[in-house]
Amino acid sequence: MPLARIDLAEGKTMEYRKTIGEVVYDAMIAALNVPRDDRFQVITEHAAGTLVFDPGYLGIHRSPDCVFIQVTLNEGRTIEQKRAFYKAIADGLQQRLNMRREDVLVNLVEVRKENWSFGNGEAQYG
Repeated sequence: MPLARIDLAEGKTMEYRKTIGEVVYDAMIAALNVPRDDRFQVITEHAAGTLVFDPGYLGIHRSPDCVFIQVTLNEGRTIEQKRAFYKAIADGLQQRLNMRREDVLVNLVEVRKENWSFGNGEAQYG
């Protein structure tokens, strides 16, 4: 059960935000073998000056449209799966929203299965 947190500058349309969520979800299914219907996302817009990033870190030139995507998921994916995931997101956002690939920052947070509760106060995997 990945939990995706997507942060972007305010001012984008609902359709734009929805499309980002769809691209991330599709990439999770394709690259990380996440089951269908396993979709949990928080999409948050930020006022000017509250989404802070270095526009040139590592020689990657980011614009004010930079998007942060953080996914918390069970540990165990291979580095190849992770690389495919990063690429699928950047490719999908470029194709569907004409987003610059340089403006896509992705971070994975891996946790053990017992660190999830899907409801009822129970650890369904632990």
